[in-house]
Amino acid sequence: MSSTIPDRILRKAPSLEPYGMLLLFGVLTALPIILTVRLVEPALVLPALSLLLFAEAAIAAMAACVIHVRSSVANLTLWDFAGAFTFMGCAAAILGEPDQAALFFEEQAALRR
Repeated sequence: MSSTIPDRILRKAPSLEPYGMLLLFGVLTALPIILTVRLVEPALVLPALSLLLFAEAAIAAMAACVIHVRSSVANLTLWDFAGAFTFMGCAAAILGEPDQAALFFEEQAALRR
């Protein structure tokens, strides 16, 4: 038995693109959480976090409309980011109480006076 080994074997290096998208998503998720926990009173963390996540979702959706990027190897697009941010914002809003949201807006109005 003899086997032939081709002289040239074309191998592609594995793409790092899915890991880059995962890293970007992790940073864009962790940064608002860290800032919110450090800068806002504990009772107001969830309402403020939900607002920040909704803002990130809106920014990601606008970027997805403007930038027509092909889907990556992991089939992640900016629309996926917008959906994930919206989902997390809804979860934070559901877990927070309406009283806390009212306190947040009252505190913001008091700061503007």
